[in-house]
Amino acid sequence: MTQAAPLSLCAREPRVPAERLVAEMVPPPRFDAVRFDTYVPDPNQPSQIEAVKVLGSFAAGLGGAHASGAGRRKWFSKKPAAPTGPRGVYLDGGYGVGKTHLLASLWHATPAEPSLKAFGTFVELTNLVGALGFQQTVQTLGGHRLLCIDEFELDDPGDTVLVSTLLGKLVDAGVALAATSNTLPGKLGEGRFAAADFLREIQGLSARFRPLRIDGEDYRHRGLPEAPPPYSDEQVAKAAYATDGASLDAFPRLLEHLAKVHPSRYGALTDGLRAVCLTDVQPIPDQSTALRLVVLADRLYDREVPVLASGMPFDRLFSEEMLNGGYRKKYFRAISRLTALARDAKGLVGQ
Repeated sequence: MTQAAPLSLCAREPRVPAERLVAEMVPPPRFDAVRFDTYVPDPNQPSQIEAVKVLGSFAAGLGGAHASGAGRRKWFSKKPAAPTGPRGVYLDGGYGVGKTHLLASLWHATPAEPSLKAFGTFVELTNLVGALGFQQTVQTLGGHRLLCIDEFELDDPGDTVLVSTLLGKLVDAGVALAATSNTLPGKLGEGRFAAADFLREIQGLSARFRPLRIDGEDYRHRGLPEAPPPYSDEQVAKAAYATDGASLDAFPRLLEHLAKVHPSRYGALTDGLRAVCLTDVQPIPDQSTALRLVVLADRLYDREVPVLASGMPFDRLFSEEMLNGGYRKKYFRAISRLTALARDAKGLVGQ
């Protein structure tokens, strides 16, 4: 029997309807089963243990009529009394300390029906506004009990103001908020995100957030073996043909294709894939291309899609200039996640 040819990411140009954007605002597959009790805190980092306790209490406090019994509050009904005190939490920490795990655990622990709580990245939220319009987005999310925003982007002033305004409307409607974020360009810091940057950028909402710092090292490499070195083109191609649902693409061509697909569709780009096989991995030529690859790496990691590659090791994808620039934390996160996915792909070779 003839072996079917692998799939190709470059042959895909997905179209994503607005209804799918709303329905998919739940924790991605990698974080579907996570809970507070599956989070493994570093015993040398008390802030991680404290974060679990604080977030557990925050989730427990989100019960009540707004999220149960009466169901959604009617849009034109009497507005509830303005909430007092912190109505949100901001998880402040470097990449790989488990912020997304904790954010998803908060979503799961909140006592509300799935239709009354939403989880998405900043990019996914801005795309929802683009698809539905601002007022319709407020109406769609205004009856929710909780909105979790992962990777809140602080490097686009226009989008930051847009989402900050949206969050203000949602808080007024009684929605609780939780967020993690990336740092501002030029804020190199110590490899961690700055709560002060986040609170300043969301302007009038800062008083509604309780910053929760989470210290630690990247858990993806804590006590784990080094990532496997790149394979040969022949090994990668052979694995792609031998793996049902695998894609096979030349890395330079894939980078060109990503420029033709909006980053909000990168999740749909990976629909049904069981592995991504890439040949001729090379250093990223420019920052725009690098930022698109970061989004793709995030979506592949969310969906637990292993990545098998030949060519350049993933830790050499980004130039020293990029790794020392304003988007350094995004690039380090991408390296960390791609390295983890490369480790997951070891079993594809020689099967």
